[in-house]
Amino acid sequence: MAKKSDSSSGTKLVIVESPTKAKTIRKFLGKDYVVESCMGHIRDLPQSAKDIPEKVKKEKWAQLGVNVDKNFEPLYCIPKDKTKVVKNLKDKLSEASELYLATDEDREGESISWHLLEVLKPNVPTKRMVFHEITKDAIQKALKDTREIDLNLVRAQEARRVLDRLVGYTISPLLWKKVAYGLSAGRVQSVAVRLITERELERIAFKKSSYWGVLAELVKDGVKFESRLQQFKNQRVATGKDFDGLTGQLVSGKDVLVLDEKQATKLANELQSGAWNVTDVEEKPTFRKPAAPFITSTLQQEANRKLGLSSRETMQVAQKLYEQGFITYMRTDSTFLSNEAINAARDCIQGKYGKEYLTPQPRNYAAKKVKGAQEAHEAIRPAGNQFVDPDDTGLTGTQFRLYDLIWKRTVASQMVDARQKQVSAKIQVGDALFGASGMTIEFAGFLRAYVEGSDDPEADLAEREVRLPALKVKDSVKCAKLDPTSHETKPPARYTEASLVQTMEKEGIGRPSTYASVIGTIIDRGYVKKNGTALVPTFTAMIVSKLLRNYLPEYVDLGFTSGMEQSLDHIAEGDLDWEKYLASIYKGSKGLKALVDDQAEKIDPDEARTMTIDGMDKYKFHVGRYGAYLSTQRDGADVSASLPESESPADITPEIAEKLIDQKINGADALGKDPETDQPIYVLNGRYGPYVQLGDVTPEDDKPKRASLPPGTQPEQVDLKMALDLLSLPKTLGKHPGTGKEIKAGLGRFGPFVVHDGDYRSIPKTDSIFNITLEKALEMLSQPKKGRGKAAPLKELGNHPDSGDAIQVLNGPYGPYIKSGKVNVSLPEGVTPETVTAEQAIALLNEKGVTAKGKGKAAKGAKGAKAAAPKAAKKTLKKAETAKEKAEALGVKKVVTRKAKK
Repeated sequence: MAKKSDSSSGTKLVIVESPTKAKTIRKFLGKDYVVESCMGHIRDLPQSAKDIPEKVKKEKWAQLGVNVDKNFEPLYCIPKDKTKVVKNLKDKLSEASELYLATDEDREGESISWHLLEVLKPNVPTKRMVFHEITKDAIQKALKDTREIDLNLVRAQEARRVLDRLVGYTISPLLWKKVAYGLSAGRVQSVAVRLITERELERIAFKKSSYWGVLAELVKDGVKFESRLQQFKNQRVATGKDFDGLTGQLVSGKDVLVLDEKQATKLANELQSGAWNVTDVEEKPTFRKPAAPFITSTLQQEANRKLGLSSRETMQVAQKLYEQGFITYMRTDSTFLSNEAINAARDCIQGKYGKEYLTPQPRNYAAKKVKGAQEAHEAIRPAGNQFVDPDDTGLTGTQFRLYDLIWKRTVASQMVDARQKQVSAKIQVGDALFGASGMTIEFAGFLRAYVEGSDDPEADLAEREVRLPALKVKDSVKCAKLDPTSHETKPPARYTEASLVQTMEKEGIGRPSTYASVIGTIIDRGYVKKNGTALVPTFTAMIVSKLLRNYLPEYVDLGFTSGMEQSLDHIAEGDLDWEKYLASIYKGSKGLKALVDDQAEKIDPDEARTMTIDGMDKYKFHVGRYGAYLSTQRDGADVSASLPESESPADITPEIAEKLIDQKINGADALGKDPETDQPIYVLNGRYGPYVQLGDVTPEDDKPKRASLPPGTQPEQVDLKMALDLLSLPKTLGKHPGTGKEIKAGLGRFGPFVVHDGDYRSIPKTDSIFNITLEKALEMLSQPKKGRGKAAPLKELGNHPDSGDAIQVLNGPYGPYIKSGKVNVSLPEGVTPETVTAEQAIALLNEKGVTAKGKGKAAKGAKGAKAAAPKAAKKTLKKAETAKEKAEALGVKKVVTRKAKK
């Protein structure tokens, strides 16, 4: 418990979630304030049995982490990795006269503050301060306008957390018993999986239709333009929308002409030399308004479409921008802009684009309320009352691109409409009527700054400017070219992250702030894989979704799940008792617990693990302990074969299935024999894709040597030489001149690589693994590591004189930091990776505590530091409190900061 302090003296402790946020806020507060990070939640429900306290381990509800018999009381635990964080906060609080809880302004942030209050038990005045941007004005205002913790928001968050635990921990064990161990269900993730699998079922059921058309290239006044056949002998020519995707036939009642190749070719030949005359021209002015400023869901959608970022990546980058003071809070459902934001945007427009692009009156975007909306204050926008131009931020990479997107969207929202002109023309030739359309931009307006993305490439193309020549009725045009065109109807597009977020928001499923983690979870757990931007369900997802639809339909029903969100909102508003609500969901004869227990007896595991696919009646598809596989009968006997993970449910064909089964029965035809062992070499398909194998599987050798094919290589492309090269991997290229250790080239799950002493580098696509040389490998190993695995250090500073551990400067999620052994310490303000010295690093590490090898305790003020750091700097560093003081103690003469906002 914190010692009681005299509130009129002593420091004031401010607690935020992250080191980066703390670092930014320190810049706006004086010496009287100490800003510390709690690193997110300091308490949570138990994640495993080892987290459960001994005194309740034998209770039936302990594994669930919620005492369902005692008011749904959560069992909160402090994870081991947070014990040091809590101790540090308690120590800082014992010296403080006031406590400010400055966590984020949403339900999650409110909950974190409440947990801090419960754990720290402060005996000093405690205030809740909130802000939606990290600027000097916002922080100073928040310090004056503090409030109490909103317990309704806390209860709503707690109810959500408990509800998710009840649903997940009750349904998941059912999946373990009936399908496969380790599978999981979740209140929102299961609905997301259902949406994705139902789209896949639509693709499976889809029947393609073929039809033909005629495309003309016409010329008027030297300008070429395209025109398509629309009618022949007063009968409309069929297009894709006229066909039924379930039957492949024309929609009932449609009176249209369906051309085949022969008819289309005949028409193209006959009409080529005819007289082409314009019969109708229509011009229509149109106006296009800018989109509203970003909210959480629209930011995720646009970042996915325009920048190729996943929802998870978008929120991670946005979090960094917010914590560094570049944008306002990124979890919001409000499109509202404050007066200062509107004025800042209008200043940018006038300065960058000119007065003609500025609306006469400000555009006001009312706070948008969507289903399940969370607390909303203002849209996501550049922070402050003057927007920093993207080129002046000093940002780079993805952070720059996302800030640029937010800046442009915000500024465009205050710009004038785009003025466009749409032109359509009808051209007659014989009995055929062709149509041409164009669109010209008369005044770009907001399009100068921002063009909203689209999930539909065809629709995106339609938005582009297409200029037609000046056409009038009775004008004659010349036909330069006339071609028959083949068309095929396409199945419904798979969801992308953008379109899934859009659907979930529309249906009120979950909260936009959780979409990133939901999509990340279903990918991480093997329910969905990404193919380009498309979200493709696995066979496991199809089977789990089928079981939940058949036996627990409410819990994957869109309306039921949306209703849960509304109930949680009512709890947040204080209009619904959270305990009674949870009891109605979980308890009673119709509650979740009874329902799962009852349905478990009805589910046959073999049936639950099996699915069929339309048009493939001979085969059954299953999920087992080792992944997905298919089965069929041959000569009265059951035969099964593994399904490669690359195969998706809607794309597997009878031909692929036959090939897998045939390979399992007869074995693959050998490419040839290994000249050294005289054993056959095969190309086979497995769970993780195609591979080559040396020899046959025998009782004496059940794991013959195998090697995966390089990414993008198809089995039919592999010849004996390539197979032998693959089986020779990993191969030794030579020894490293510095260490004398071997450098090898190999092929792993993520592609070809070179490795030296545990240090891996991916081989670029431009180089072949079979031709890689020792010199090339040495060049690659000398470059900083990129991509997967541990990050390469930005700088090496030798070894710590006391512990002997290497001292490295690394780049982490919260910025650059120094690492030695298990001790990490952030770089103080003004110290950069380029300028930090070994002496400075050792002094910082010693202040934090470095474990001396063999001693098992922190070696503060180690003798190595005495030799390395000047005595004066050591003393000053010990007394230093602010980042600036630490920088000065370390001898940093010039503090380097980001370009300040005006």
